[in-house]
Amino acid sequence: MAHPYYPVRQDIGGYIANASSTLNLLSIFVAGLAMSAFILTIRLYPRTSFGDLWTIVWFALCEKYHFIPGGCVHLFFEGYFAYNFRRMPAMTDVFGQLWKEYSLSDSRYQTQSAFVLCMESVTAFIWGPLSFAMVFRIIRDHPLRHAVQLIFSLGQLYGVILYYATSLFDHYVLDIANSRPESQRFWGYFILCNGFWVIVPSSKL
Repeated sequence: MAHPYYPVRQDIGGYIANASSTLNLLSIFVAGLAMSAFILTIRLYPRTSFGDLWTIVWFALCEKYHFIPGGCVHLFFEGYFAYNFRRMPAMTDVFGQLWKEYSLSDSRYQTQSAFVLCMESVTAFIWGPLSFAMVFRIIRDHPLRHAVQLIFSLGQLYGVILYYATSLFDHYVLDIANSRPESQRFWGYFILCNGFWVIVPSSKL
């Protein structure tokens, strides 16, 4: 079956088109994660200050689509990719369709790219659990809170720099375009969504 990813000549075997609209997929994802983070934090720790609440929400969910304030997205969403990377083109559940939607801005997620798999695996299985450890340290005002936050933020920043650099190398040096040409795909998904991994971790250093 023909696929919508760039470069169009690449082979993506087993591809099944998404059945849900972009708006529907993102609405389900955003609503579920945002609601869970706020409700759980407020119910379990009602005395948490407003500033710490936002920091907790960040480390509990980690921004992925620019208005969700890391662990759930890292551990479950990116962990889903790491576990299913060989089957991504054929996945039809909500997470699978979300990854196929995002892949319009970076087709490496559909072509079993070694770099993307390694990056997402580290993100899921190291930064994911560390995000939850960070939440605990914030709530307890643990003396290691700022040291762990520094390690976490530097790791996130390093990952996104490598992510951008490898894609731009493909584009400008190897003349391989991994993103569709529509501006909303490149600027909305690739630049804006990932740009928060530069802005927020940098603010935590």
